[in-house]
Amino acid sequence: MAEVWLVEFLKGTGKVLLNPVFYLVFLAAAFYGVQRVKRERQHFSVRAENAYFELRQLVPLGLLIGIGLSVITITAGLVVPMEMVVFTAAITMLLMLTPKVRWLAPAYTLSLGLLVAYFAIEQQWPLPAFLTSSGVTQSIYPAAAVLIALMVIAEGMLISRNGKKGTSPRLMKSRRGQQIGMHEVKRLWLLPVFLLIPGEALTLTSDWWPVFSIGGNAYSLILVPFAVGYQQQIQGSLPKKAIEAYGKRVIVFGILLLLLSSAVYLYPIAALGIAGLAIIGREFLNYRQRVTEKNAAFFFSKRNQGLMVIGIVPDSPADKMELQVGEVVTKVNGFKVNDEKGFYDSLQKNAAHCKLEVLDVSNEIRFVQRALYVTDHHELGILFIKDEMKRGEKAG
Repeated sequence: MAEVWLVEFLKGTGKVLLNPVFYLVFLAAAFYGVQRVKRERQHFSVRAENAYFELRQLVPLGLLIGIGLSVITITAGLVVPMEMVVFTAAITMLLMLTPKVRWLAPAYTLSLGLLVAYFAIEQQWPLPAFLTSSGVTQSIYPAAAVLIALMVIAEGMLISRNGKKGTSPRLMKSRRGQQIGMHEVKRLWLLPVFLLIPGEALTLTSDWWPVFSIGGNAYSLILVPFAVGYQQQIQGSLPKKAIEAYGKRVIVFGILLLLLSSAVYLYPIAALGIAGLAIIGREFLNYRQRVTEKNAAFFFSKRNQGLMVIGIVPDSPADKMELQVGEVVTKVNGFKVNDEKGFYDSLQKNAAHCKLEVLDVSNEIRFVQRALYVTDHHELGILFIKDEMKRGEKAG
């Protein structure tokens, strides 16, 4: 029996190569990385993370969470219609063409996939045989609702654990025309999950599809690469704190959906209501976050005393001195600083050594110091709020 399952897992894993979403997420992540680097160079004349950062975040955590979800879906016997998988992939590819990566959240893609799949099945749309499932009844839809809830929880975990890494600083003008800073995260994750699909129709088209029986019914096991998109702008607090809080709210929302989805087994058609609720609730969380940030006071703004750190270049002297985003540099080599010119003039007082007095995010003073070398970044790798952006650059 173990050998049979191993063979089916291997065959099911091969299905990921047939899904165009698997390839498009890599292209999209690479595009977001290049786009971010270009903007950072426009605003700060230097980039923070390199253009491959988004690609490096694409798989590791999503793969780990996907393994956990796969265990849950298979153990619980969650069987979803093939039509839902197909339409979710199609909707994902369409939404990738938009500038809003947040629309790739599972609450949108999976919910819309379920709604379209329901009408396709009920109206008997003339779909190719290899894109459909046989013997689909309303009893299969509660499992789809549970899957949506689980994916929303997974999204919240990705946001909380990974979204806070490598947030991108940017500059903009306030309503009063002052230069202020903010942070943006624009992230895409690949979340591969094994799903059970009604398999009898699939066996008619090709022997490639893995098929086995559970409880006397035939199912196919396939690995589906889901894309999970996330985008957030933070101007009123530290990025890590705001993103962690947002991720927790998404997790709580997913748990609520999961509780409601469990009750849907009594009324299978109510799964469509869960899909609608997922879309509305997720959009409400986005709206609430945007309104909160819009009304919040600017955290990254110029100070009367000192310079606020809005970004740190990885592996730079500032990074090695463990300077943090949100801290304020008040003195350089014993001299008080209030602007960038004063900072670099004071830095040149001792070209071989740098000692900084820093006000941390807890409003406590600490001192950091380090020897400077010829190969070090000439600006220590600290990104400050510029007095003015270069002419012709856009802040938005």
